[in-house]
Amino acid sequence: MVVSALRVAALLAVLLIAVPAASAATNPIAPPVPSGNSANARLSEQQAISLFLASAKVKSWLDRYPPHPTTDATYQNGQWTVQVWSGEAGEVATGTVDDGTGAVLEAWTGPQVAWRQARGIPGQFGGKKINSAPVWLGFCAVFLIGLVDWRRLLSVRNLDLLVLLSFTVPLWLFNHGNIFASVPLLYPAYLWLIVRCAWVARRDRPSAGGSVWPIWVLAAATVFLAGFRIGLNVRDSNVIDVGYSGVIGANRILNGQSPYGHFPTELPSQKPCGPADSTGEIRDRVQTNGICETANPLGDTYGPVAYLAYIPGYLIFGWSHKWDTLPTSHATSILFDTLALIGLALVGRRLGGPRLAASLAFAWVAWPFSQYASSSNTNDSIMPALLIYGFLVLTSDIGRGAVVALSGWTKFASLLLFPLWSGYPEARRPKRIGWYTLGFAATTLAVFFVLFLEPSAIHAANVFFDRTVKYQIGRSAPFSLWDWRQYHARGIPNLHVVQIVLEVVLVATAVAFGFWPRKRSPLRMAAMTTILLVGFEFVLTYWNYPYLVWFFPFACLALVAPLPGREATVEPMIDERAEPALAAA
Repeated sequence: MVVSALRVAALLAVLLIAVPAASAATNPIAPPVPSGNSANARLSEQQAISLFLASAKVKSWLDRYPPHPTTDATYQNGQWTVQVWSGEAGEVATGTVDDGTGAVLEAWTGPQVAWRQARGIPGQFGGKKINSAPVWLGFCAVFLIGLVDWRRLLSVRNLDLLVLLSFTVPLWLFNHGNIFASVPLLYPAYLWLIVRCAWVARRDRPSAGGSVWPIWVLAAATVFLAGFRIGLNVRDSNVIDVGYSGVIGANRILNGQSPYGHFPTELPSQKPCGPADSTGEIRDRVQTNGICETANPLGDTYGPVAYLAYIPGYLIFGWSHKWDTLPTSHATSILFDTLALIGLALVGRRLGGPRLAASLAFAWVAWPFSQYASSSNTNDSIMPALLIYGFLVLTSDIGRGAVVALSGWTKFASLLLFPLWSGYPEARRPKRIGWYTLGFAATTLAVFFVLFLEPSAIHAANVFFDRTVKYQIGRSAPFSLWDWRQYHARGIPNLHVVQIVLEVVLVATAVAFGFWPRKRSPLRMAAMTTILLVGFEFVLTYWNYPYLVWFFPFACLALVAPLPGREATVEPMIDERAEPALAAA
């Protein structure tokens, strides 16, 4: 009972949430009533089932379950669709068998049954170009060539660069549908980043070494890559449901509605108004507003800033009410990707001079995962872009509070930063914490005006909680180590208790960072921010590769092109004596 209470407290404190992709349907416990075979089929139902069960992939997976599973096969258009169930695990395998040749055309097992994105569909995130070997490895090569310290090839800093690129290996496995191999390979890199940033925060000294190239070479490469990235987004990228949700949310707000509880759905009772997709599902349906819209029923699960950020693009490009090319989503992704680039350059210029500015900007545009998020047109670059600008207002208590609120009500992960960012350059100063809290509270109230668009703000708040926190706490997913117990398979570990312990440790660490260390340099702020954001991703149940951009800018500030440490000071951009008057205004 104590463990359960701790878990609830940890989850509510963290507001554990992430970018949702398409929600998986729950596996049925019992199969439907089998349908009859077509008289025109060459194979019998049992023959189709036997061929499917004999395929190497299916056989290997079913060896983890008791013998004699429940099976069913249906025939349509020259193909058999086979489904396999095993007790409380539900549906454990599905696929198709060609009736003419007996060949197994598709075989999906484990997480691939309910999760289409676990099937290794080419280009499902970001399109085919960014996922192609020449483009991806080209980014990796440029990243290393531009940032490696060629005078100290065996330095720890150079190893940090390799670790930041090492996520490529699990991504490659993910793109080939090998979830159980890709997921474990994420965590060693996470652990390395946490340990390294803890070491940097303790010593408060920047790593030795850096890029050897002249500043103008780094700057020129940055400009070229920035243009190439925009072209890649415009010409060869896709918009997943996360980016689509931002467009819908902007539409609802501009039409005087809260986004929460008003997203387009695809209920059977709604009139279809478009063709079926490749799976036979009709997603275009007439909504309660009388408009034919493409459904995205679970898209209202982010903070309000995640929808407000799309309003500028919406005002320019609008929306057809369909999940088409969505130029608004492309424009918003490019905007915040560019803002992150500019912000890193400004932070580097202010805190370390032109070389640091050039190195930080180059790191952002050369790292392939920042382009992966941009090409997927998710909302994942919004949060780190906002936090980057927080380093420009470090000396303003109100400014830091406002930035944490804006980023936290985009992706709830950065709410973990509230204690850490409450104190700079020194923690535990009640007056400054008061101004910081005022900045956070005022900004929070401003962005939550969307709830007051509804007839009852209290009802809207309840809907917000149900659609965000409550939904995310209860969801399951195979993209981390923590929820594999759902497959009830031999050889698949149940690490749920470990996850609970780590969640408690993460929350305790976030609280501790409000008090320790007392003195904080920009370097310490960057390193400790990285620890918390990486730690959040470490304990997430639902996880995906665009999330890596959440911590990358701060890992750069701490490890790749480190900020000043020790007694480094930052000249105020806002006169601290003006903050009381600013708050009153």
